Amino acid sequence: MTTNNASATNSTWTGMVPIDDTALAVTDTGGPGVPVLYLNGQFATQGYWRRVIADLGTGWRHITYDERARGRKSGRSADYSFEAAVRDVDAVLAARNVDRALVVGWSYGAVVGAHWAHRNPDRALGAVLVDGAFPHDWLDEAMEQRIRKMFRRMNLFMPLLRPTGLTPRMNAEQMADSNIELGRLSRERELGPVLDGITVPVRYVVASGTSLGSRGDEQEKIRASLDAATVRNPHLQIAAKVASNHGAILKKDFATVAEAVREVAGLDGGHAEDPR
Repeated sequence: MTTNNASATNSTWTGMVPIDDTALAVTDTGGPGVPVLYLNGQFATQGYWRRVIADLGTGWRHITYDERARGRKSGRSADYSFEAAVRDVDAVLAARNVDRALVVGWSYGAVVGAHWAHRNPDRALGAVLVDGAFPHDWLDEAMEQRIRKMFRRMNLFMPLLRPTGLTPRMNAEQMADSNIELGRLSRERELGPVLDGITVPVRYVVASGTSLGSRGDEQEKIRASLDAATVRNPHLQIAAKVASNHGAILKKDFATVAEAVREVAGLDGGHAEDPR
């Protein structure tokens, strides 16, 4: 099995990958190890993965990137749709000459990872989905209005943080539209068939408590929807339920995420060996 181009070196590459009307900031550690592609949260950056990457170590080929208008360098675009996010996965892998990869996604990135693994069973070594890709109908008209109101309020201070790369270079309407689209894609009738059709090993690492904009036990009700999906499709399993909330899981439970990556790599028909 070939997971990456034989010309890959052990030196880290950083640069811009053109896609559509923009370019994405990409980092690739190179080397012959199992390629792991990290998919960020909706408005997060590749820096969120540093603890997971450090725990896995240098025996793996780590590829991270910032989505459109995220981070300090990735360019703005006329298209911030979910389909654009899935196309970006293919663009990054093609630019780095990677044929097959293990995808690891958090939050929004988990939904991207689930769709990509479903569409590319011959290219996906497997997936680790971190507190995301739950098939639940959480979006209604009232929630949509809450989302738009929340981003309008956040837009009052976000311009001050944009030069640091901590907030996206998108306006409030664009961010709200992206979040609402995620809600529509997360409905059971939309996401359920995607999860049911995945034929590669998938491990979920599930957080506890709230996420930005959630109230009460809303988030736990959303997570509970995963149980039925794991019953229908044995390729999907919950690797762990951790104490961290949605926003802190990559900071506090990075070791659990890394262990799920090792497990999935070892399940690839014996092809992808754990490089520890």
